[in-house]
Amino acid sequence: MSIEPIGNPTTNNEAVQAWVGEMVKLCRPDRVYWCDGSPKERQVLLDEAVKEGILIRLNQEKLPGCYYHRSNPNDVARVEQSTFICTENQEEAGPTNNWMSPKEMYKKLRGLAEGSMRGRTMFVVPYLMGPPGSPMTKVGIELTDSIYVALSMGAMTRMGTLAFDDLRNGDDFNRGLHCMLDVHPDRRYIAHFPKDNTIISVGSNYGGNVLLGKKCLALRIGSYLGRQEGWLAEHMLILGVEAPNGEKTYIAAAFPSACGKTNLAMMIPPAHYKGWKVWTIGDDIAWMRPGPDGRLYAINPEAGYFGVVPGTNSKSNPNAVAAISRDTIYTNVALTTDLDVWWEGKDGPVPVECLDWRGNKWTPSSREKAAHPNSRFTAPMQNNPMLAPEANDPHGVPISAIVFGGRRSDTMPLVFQAFNWVHGVYLGATMGSEMTAAAVGGTGQVRRDPMAMLPFCGYNMGDYFRHWINMRKHIKYPPRIFHVNWFRKDESGSFLWPGFGENMRVIKWIIDRCHGRSNADETPIGWVPSLDSFDLTGLDGYSPEKLVKVQEINEVEWRREIVMQDELFIKLHSHLPKELIFQRELLLART
Repeated sequence: MSIEPIGNPTTNNEAVQAWVGEMVKLCRPDRVYWCDGSPKERQVLLDEAVKEGILIRLNQEKLPGCYYHRSNPNDVARVEQSTFICTENQEEAGPTNNWMSPKEMYKKLRGLAEGSMRGRTMFVVPYLMGPPGSPMTKVGIELTDSIYVALSMGAMTRMGTLAFDDLRNGDDFNRGLHCMLDVHPDRRYIAHFPKDNTIISVGSNYGGNVLLGKKCLALRIGSYLGRQEGWLAEHMLILGVEAPNGEKTYIAAAFPSACGKTNLAMMIPPAHYKGWKVWTIGDDIAWMRPGPDGRLYAINPEAGYFGVVPGTNSKSNPNAVAAISRDTIYTNVALTTDLDVWWEGKDGPVPVECLDWRGNKWTPSSREKAAHPNSRFTAPMQNNPMLAPEANDPHGVPISAIVFGGRRSDTMPLVFQAFNWVHGVYLGATMGSEMTAAAVGGTGQVRRDPMAMLPFCGYNMGDYFRHWINMRKHIKYPPRIFHVNWFRKDESGSFLWPGFGENMRVIKWIIDRCHGRSNADETPIGWVPSLDSFDLTGLDGYSPEKLVKVQEINEVEWRREIVMQDELFIKLHSHLPKELIFQRELLLART
């Protein structure tokens, strides 16, 4: 290996040195490399990854600073069945998580990790989740034998010696160990030990399983710490909307996958909204804490984007296209003959011939897709032309609205507002999204995904709902809560709302409601826009009658919806807050 191994630690912190030493004895790497996070180091690591065949350097004229990676075909996505929450008792983890006792899991994983890095380099990756100096920021250290992971963590987090500067002599840091092993599904575990603030991942090299700062620390461990410490770790985007007069309003929003989360975070307002700007603070994670002024403040703990590539183009997300045009690692997309990348839904012509995500020859007549449906880009957030100036503010931004939403072809209106905080928690707790044909269960079946946190909550989800309800006591001026659905269809199967940039019209109504500037009509399910308060100006061919249709509340559909919501509540019954049961009864009485 051409990288000069740094045997000496880049910190004097005794707790760090002791833990790394213990893991070195367990894993037995040939070399230990302490990452400092410098640009020079990044280029050295990139060159080494190319030399080892782990990365391919892309066409630098078309994609400066960009590289290509293929994962093992058996290792292309998060594995919920192999993801565990290891609390002292199973009840604390709850029925929606896989559980194993910490003692049993530690024994199993230590057995798998023992000697697993012989012949390999252990990279010590110190990182911050959150801006330096923020009271919400957490320190993590990931030990990994994957240069791909070390490079990706450099893009996704504030990685390097600045993490040790923040930690100083303390021992309050997340301990993360990642061992690739032989990347075999039978030896794949992603285990979280909330009480120990520890994560161990073995047998995978896919981002969501091995970039331990992301879902593992930011959500599973983060949600557990948030409950202990009085804050919220949420699977939410954060955006700032700036009016022509300079007024800024900040919104956090939770959507399950395939519901337009990144597109909303990077939305460009339509031409009708001249002078309006939408700023991206985060596209995936929000950490929120009550501020001294009584408002809820949020930071994006990440420093990069790990996004799904297929369907990304200049119409669906022009800011994302700009963000991934340089300094990006592409994983499992197609590779063209001139070392460019391609995926289904990309701008421009379909290549006559290329290599698919497995490295096999592909042509337009091929039966399988060229890019894996879950192919990814890893890009630093600084590449986003509309990155909010506040993205690095250690104080965070004050949240005026929290938005929940899913993909529903019927029942759910385009937008409505909760009556109050507890009603809003009920909307988030009962959030659902329709499965696609590729999902187990079949097209149209609604999968409940409370607050989009079902795979990511690090403890009992009933207690998670209780924590949300209790947070209201600590927020003097709570955000208003809304529900949206961009995907409602008419009888012929056509979408009733144009979506994309036109979603700005919905966001504008939400903002006006937060500032007391727009009217709403009371309905059994919440406050909905009155016709005179929703802006349809310049939306060609979209009549007020169509808005009424997309906002329709069908009593039969809603009674069916209430029955369907019971499935998750029954599963969580022993820990389900009574307030949510009362909200369900009130809704039933109103409909």
